[in-house]
Amino acid sequence: MAGKKSWRDMSQAQRISVVVSGVLNLALLVAAQRSIAKTPDSNIRGKKAVWRAVSFINFFGPVSYFLFGRRRDAAGLKN
Repeated sequence: MAGKKSWRDMSQAQRISVVVSGVLNLALLVAAQRSIAKTPDSNIRGKKAVWRAVSFINFFGPVSYFLFGRRRDAAGLKN
């Protein structure tokens, strides 16, 4: 296992990937939190409070909310 690298020890590409990963993680978190706030309780599987907490788990949380936490009923497809 490699030791920890400081910011100065990273190459330019590694620095960019760290920043992009952080921005992506933050964007997913904000999108999930916003979706949870705006979605009615009946359209979310489980409790909103649980999904809010889960969404703070890096990458896994927001993605799991979007894949498993929201209901995709035919009612949402009505005109």
